[in-house]
Amino acid sequence: MTQTALVVGASGIVGSATTQLLLADGWQVAALSRHPSQAAGVIPVAADLQDPASVKQALEGIKPTHVFITTWSRQATEAENIKVNAGMVRNVLDALSPGKSVKHVALVTGLKHYLGPFEAYGKGSLPQTPFREEQGRLDIENFYYAQEDEVFAAAKRDGFTWSVHRPHTVTGVAVGNAMNMATTLAVYASICKATGRPFVFPGSRVQWDSLTDMTDARQLAKQQLWAATTPAAANQAFNVTNGDVFRWKWMWTRIADYFGLHPATYPPSVSPLETQMAEDQAAWTEIVREHGLKEADINRLISPWHTDADLGRPIEVITDMSKSRALGFKEFQASDQAFFDVFDELRKQRLIP
Repeated sequence: MTQTALVVGASGIVGSATTQLLLADGWQVAALSRHPSQAAGVIPVAADLQDPASVKQALEGIKPTHVFITTWSRQATEAENIKVNAGMVRNVLDALSPGKSVKHVALVTGLKHYLGPFEAYGKGSLPQTPFREEQGRLDIENFYYAQEDEVFAAAKRDGFTWSVHRPHTVTGVAVGNAMNMATTLAVYASICKATGRPFVFPGSRVQWDSLTDMTDARQLAKQQLWAATTPAAANQAFNVTNGDVFRWKWMWTRIADYFGLHPATYPPSVSPLETQMAEDQAAWTEIVREHGLKEADINRLISPWHTDADLGRPIEVITDMSKSRALGFKEFQASDQAFFDVFDELRKQRLIP
């Protein structure tokens, strides 16, 4: 019997990788996003997730066996994040409830489960690294917790199983994404090369020197599929990373080598990308013209605020994956190759030179 998936946020970094994996595995996939998906082989579903009536109408007749929720919307305050993002999860699950078709819901959140929301990010009393799933919630309001609670309530009502997936910084390809470190660094490196500017690491000394990890969107998609089809993984939360660790002082050299740059030594003070790239639209416009690239609006490609938040942390961030490993999830992805694969795809799509 063919399984039917609904991927919510199908145009994003995680959603597109999840869609591609499910299609390759023989699933029927309904791809929900604000604008109809152009991906081959999917059932396009367009809806405004913040509008219950829009979601209900869009999902009329869609009866998925599995739902993969891979999207969120950034708001000005955490209170608004909670209201909007919990509401989007609730709107989808409420719209699907009458059909009684759903067997499993996978929700993608992240390490803000352990580090706190943007308003209190990396502050206060934090659990020790490596972060482990049993460390539980911080004593602070967090939209990830609110999203989980919506899934838990719907699961109790409708009788489906669930899984929660907590990646570290995700690498992948998606234009217009709000959290896109790999593409941001690719554009930054391209500008440094074109203008002769030094390729300066924008983050903290702690991140430069300490161990860290990351999550390829393809790795995250594989864990979601594994959890959705593995009975032992039902009703559990899982950390998910590539499976290796690195220091940014090493990775920065690897990225510089890819672009034919010389990596700058660590600067005397933190040099955030929001400052470094604040006036880079003109330089990018010239690069686009010279190389015949497809996206002239630099802000459709870069998210300096998010890259700065990740690379500017004053603490080490390492994630433990023992829980899913013990249950049989054995996938691995080298993190430097994950970056290179994104860069290769960006070049293939003529998004960077």
